Amino acid sequence: DLFASYLLSSTKQKQKILEENNLKIRLKKLTVYLGEELKRFEVQSQIRDKVQKEVGKTQREYYLRQQLKAIKNELGEFDESMALTRELEKKLQKKKMPKEARDKVLKEIERLENIPSMSPEYSYVRTYVELMLDVPWSEKTKDVMDLKKAKKILDGDHYDLEKVKTHILDYLAVRKLKGKSTKGPILCFVGPPGVGKTSLGQSIAKSLGRKFVRMSIGGIRDEAEIRGHRRTYVGALPGRIIQGLTQVGTNNPVFMLDEV
Repeated sequence: DLFASYLLSSTKQKQKILEENNLKIRLKKLTVYLGEELKRFEVQSQIRDKVQKEVGKTQREYYLRQQLKAIKNELGEFDESMALTRELEKKLQKKKMPKEARDKVLKEIERLENIPSMSPEYSYVRTYVELMLDVPWSEKTKDVMDLKKAKKILDGDHYDLEKVKTHILDYLAVRKLKGKSTKGPILCFVGPPGVGKTSLGQSIAKSLGRKFVRMSIGGIRDEAEIRGHRRTYVGALPGRIIQGLTQVGTNNPVFMLDEV
C-alpha cells in the first residue's frame, strides 16, 4: 500500500490495489503498474533529452552565427546576406512611407539578419521586405487639367462615341473645378468587345498625365488574387492591385478593372 501510494500516479490504479484483498494478486498488479510507470518515465526522459539537444543545438548555432557576424564586422568583411540587409536598410532610409509601415519593415530586416540564408523563411521575409520597399507609398504624378488637350486626345484616339467623350470631359471639368477637395466618381463603360472601352481608360490616363493600369478580372475564382494571399501560405503573392501599383511606380494611376 505504501509503495502504491508513493510510486503510482493514477488514482484508479491506487484504488484497484486497495480494493484487492488477495496479497499475491495485489503484488502482481503493483508489479504490472510499476512496469508501466517505468516505461512511461523512460519515454518522457527520451523526449526530454531530444528536446534539450535540439534547443542546445539551436542556441549553439545562434551563438556561433553572432560571433561570426561580430568577427566579420571587425575585419570589415560582409557575407551576401549581410550585404543585402545593409542595402535594404539604405533603401528604407530613402523611402518615404508611413511610420507603421516603416517600423514593420525595419523589424523584418532585423529578423532577416538572424535567419540562415538557406532557410525557407529567409526567402519569405526577403520577398516581403522587397515588396514593401517597392510599393509607391508617396510617389505620385501631378494631374494635368487641360480640357482642350483632353478633347484632342479623345478625338484622336476614338472615332465617334461623342456621348461617351462628352461625359468624360464633363467629369474632367468637374474635377478641375473642385480640385483635390473631392474624389472622382467611378466611370463604368458597358459594351460588347472591341468598341474601345479599354482604350478610353488609356486616353483618360493620358489626358490627366497619369499612369495607366489595366487589371483583367475575368476568370478569377479566388478573391485572394485581387487582394493578395496571407504571408503564411507557401508561394504567397501580393494582389493584382498592389502588383499594378508597383509596376507603374505611382500611387495614383488610372485603374481599369476590365472584363468584369
